[in-house]
Amino acid sequence: MKPSDEILKQYRALTAGVGIAELAGRTIIAVTGSDRVSFLQSFTTNDVKKLVPGRGCEAFVTSSQGKSIGHVLIFCEPNQFILETSPGQAEALIAHFNRYVITEDVQFVDRTTELREFLVAGEKSADLLSSQGVDRLSGLLEHTPATISGCSVTVRHVEYAGPQSFFIQVSTNDAATVAGALVAAGEVRCDGPSVESARIEAGFPLFGLDITDDNLPQEVGRDAQAISFTKGCYLGQETVARIDAIGHVNRLLVRLKIDSDRLPASGDSVLAGEQPVGHITSAAWSPRFSVPLALGYVRRNQAKAGAKIATAAGPGEVIDPSAAKSA
Repeated sequence: MKPSDEILKQYRALTAGVGIAELAGRTIIAVTGSDRVSFLQSFTTNDVKKLVPGRGCEAFVTSSQGKSIGHVLIFCEPNQFILETSPGQAEALIAHFNRYVITEDVQFVDRTTELREFLVAGEKSADLLSSQGVDRLSGLLEHTPATISGCSVTVRHVEYAGPQSFFIQVSTNDAATVAGALVAAGEVRCDGPSVESARIEAGFPLFGLDITDDNLPQEVGRDAQAISFTKGCYLGQETVARIDAIGHVNRLLVRLKIDSDRLPASGDSVLAGEQPVGHITSAAWSPRFSVPLALGYVRRNQAKAGAKIATAAGPGEVIDPSAAKSA
């Protein structure tokens, strides 16, 4: 079903203007202790040692078999790291890390309920944040402390809903004040359907939805953003390195344009001819294409732009990652 005029208005704000949406329950873990750098270096796929305060990286947390236990954004602050990811991941991630702590000085604290996170996105979002006294962040995953309406916040440059996306992290007690100030400055409040449209067009995957512990990191197609092949040893590194040496995985996460008025459901099969070749992980209406757009895994030989597929919702095709951003 096509979205309402209100949802389309919100989508336009999140892409062409300025929109704000609360991302309820996003997992936030503080990592402290003098061994925090070396520990995270040994248990994530990216090069944490290269980070300096104000910078961040994307990474997978992998099992000893090289499967994805988590997909995180790691932000370096002067006295701690902040790990940020999909809702409901704190308990599993902290238990995984603590299993390997022996004598290291490293602590993991779940701060999810203490903090709230807002997505601010759209072509004019950096200008609006600047008008509130927030320093401009040019690099992806750069972050800075700031004050909005007298409240302390942290602003992080992400690509959750496109290239001009920012996470505003604020204490739970100050959340309503900060959100109110941003709306008063010109931001449009946005809800889940419009956020999902922008997220899926941007191709940003969510752990627990588009990534599970059944996935190898390279299947997600974010090698450049989330994997260092030169950093040295970490848990699961042998599997990741072996796949890199082989040169491919057997399936890949892709964007699928569906020719239908109906959204496919998470878990729906993707067919090539009459043969199952994959499955849908998430889907939303795409205002850019005026049809549903989905993320899903397909076999490697079906992962090329233009490859024809079918779903229960209707026929479709694999699209080039840049197409959703420029259509």
